[in-house]
This record gives sequence, C-alpha cells and structure tokens, in this order.
Amino acid sequence: MDRKGLFSIGEVSKLFHISVSSLRHYENVGLLHPEYTSPDTGYRYYGTEQFEILNTIRYLRALDMPLAEIEDFLKNKDISSIEEKLMQQKKIVLEKQQELKRVEQKINHRLNVLSEAQNTPLDTVTLVQLPASRVVWVETPLKIEDSQDMEAPIRKLDQSKAEAVVFLGKVGLGISSEHLQTAEYQKYDGIFLILDDEDIYDGETMPVEESLCVRLCFRGSHAEAPEQYKKLLDYIKKHQMQIVGFSREITLIDYGITNDPGKFVTEICIPVKCD
Repeated sequence: MDRKGLFSIGEVSKLFHISVSSLRHYENVGLLHPEYTSPDTGYRYYGTEQFEILNTIRYLRALDMPLAEIEDFLKNKDISSIEEKLMQQKKIVLEKQQELKRVEQKINHRLNVLSEAQNTPLDTVTLVQLPASRVVWVETPLKIEDSQDMEAPIRKLDQSKAEAVVFLGKVGLGISSEHLQTAEYQKYDGIFLILDDEDIYDGETMPVEESLCVRLCFRGSHAEAPEQYKKLLDYIKKHQMQIVGFSREITLIDYGITNDPGKFVTEICIPVKCD
C-alpha cells in the first residue's frame, strides 16, 4: 500500500501530544482504528480521517467524558446527541465540584485543629464556648491504657458506615456527667464522633447544644488523661460550677500524624454551667 500522506503512530503521538499507549488503547476499545496496519511489521499508520476522530476524542476527554460515552457518540453523531451528552457531563462536573468543595472544607477543619493544637497553651484550664453539633455516640464502657485500646471502639463507628470516620480527627471518648460528678474518671462510658456540617451520615445522631465548657489541653494521649480530669474537676469545684454533660476527650495529635509521642496533644472539655 502507498503510505504517502499517512502518519506513523509515533508521528501522530507527537502531533497530538498523546501517548502511543493511549492511541493503542483507543484502538483496543474500538474508538480509533489506524487507516493501515502493516501485515509484516504491525506498524500502524493514520490518515487525516483519523485526525478528525482523534480531535473529537481529545475534546470530549478534556471534558472528562467517559470513553464509553465517546464511543456511543462517534457511532451516533448528531446535534441532539452531543447536546444531551454535554448536559449530562455538565451535571457530573458540578457534582464533582461540590464534592471537592466538601473535601476542601474537611481539609480546612483539619488544618485548624492542627494549628490550634500546636498553639493552645498546655496544662491551663480555660473556659470556652463550644458550638452546637451533631454527634454519633456509641455507648461502650471501656478503659484506655494505650493507643491500641482505641482501635476496637473505632471499628464500632466504622460499622455504622459513617463516611466521616475516614477523616477521623473528631473521634473522642466520653465520661457521663453522673460519673464525672462522683469523680469516676478511670473508665469511659462511650466513644463519639463529632460531625462537621458537610459530613455525610444517614445513621442516628445525637444533637448537642452549644455549651460553656472547662477545657484543658495537655501533652500525651488518653492513657495520661486521669490526672488531667482531676485538675478539671478541682477547677469546677473551686469555681462552684455544675457539670451538665459528658466529657469530650479528643486526641488532636497522635500516631496518625506523628511518630513522636512527645508531640501528642489531647483536649478534654467538660460542659458546665455557673451556679
């Protein structure tokens, strides 16, 4: 065959800034066949007719349209067909934008937590106003002696299929107000997950109202918490406050972020009201 006016697969690759492997893939899935394939060498050659098809493929791929949809359009070229596919692709792109925005918000929340954990004064009791939130609560009495003791309770949250568990960071342990009032802080009453506004969760949640809390951040993790509870309870007693909710103990920096235990930071907040 006279190959004048034809272009090798390598030449097409350079002309269209597309890899040879992509051209071969398009051939394998039936999108773009070479005009001529040498029976002796297997070399592939393309003509201008394939250029037009390739331009269409590149344009639609730039819009992130799936190859199956592109194949369907190439087989049924029509104005109404391309309008329908572009509208469908626009809808998909908008959904992806919303999802990326949600992920961006999750990243910003995490960055804020890390910044606060590194800049908040440690070993100092303060009063803070915590905003209202949605909480997933799993009641399960447990005692934490090291970081591994957290794994089984976290799996219980995983079983709830909470997409938010993937992000972690807001997983914590709680002690009921009844046990705090009797200074029983050696064992926890449950594990919780604080949901951000953008978190997707269809299971049962518990609304928590905005509340005034005594707060203490310290170096260490849950195993070092009992001593900190004593400080908080002494502060509450001294200032004649009343405990009105479960404690929210969250490790802000742990093994998930650093291998250095000396950099761990844990926060304990206890809801109170002043008498």
